[in-house]
Amino acid sequence: MSNPKIGIIVGSNSKQSINRKLGQALAKLIADKADVQFLDISHLPLYNRDFDGQPEGKPFEDFKPQIRACDGLLFVTPEHNRSVPAVLKNALDGCSRPYGQSAWGGIPAAVIGTAAGGPATAMAQQHLRNVFVFLDMPTMQQPEGFIRWNDELIDAQGNIGPASHDFLNNYMTRFLAWVQLHAKK
Repeated sequence: MSNPKIGIIVGSNSKQSINRKLGQALAKLIADKADVQFLDISHLPLYNRDFDGQPEGKPFEDFKPQIRACDGLLFVTPEHNRSVPAVLKNALDGCSRPYGQSAWGGIPAAVIGTAAGGPATAMAQQHLRNVFVFLDMPTMQQPEGFIRWNDELIDAQGNIGPASHDFLNNYMTRFLAWVQLHAKK
């Protein structure tokens, strides 16, 4: 496989998101091994079943080809109230509709996230894994990436700091191997 196309979806719309910073730093780790593109979900309207096949559903239909063009998807997400952020769940739901026309099926995925608290984003990641099973996305199970945020995680140049570099570099190496192992047919 030539360099795989990796889509990174950040589960936050905040421009100051620590998960966005983590995603950008992770992208740097694989810049020479993959073509990385951030897939922006901030423009998607709140999904409503009535949008299926209607002009109101056009933002989702326009977004689906970006998803389908990816060989793998990395979800970098915060945790909101011990679950998936609404903006991320909205994107997953809206791009899986209408029934039978999901953009997600068969695309290898991984999920990682950071937060200041001890369990980081463990609950959100588990909820996402449950959703990914239904969406037919083969999801990397190990290593898990519950990253505790601190000021040394990412340096001033936007690179992963030395204390976390080896773990996160291994995580991304394993993710690229997962994408290759589960290449879309």
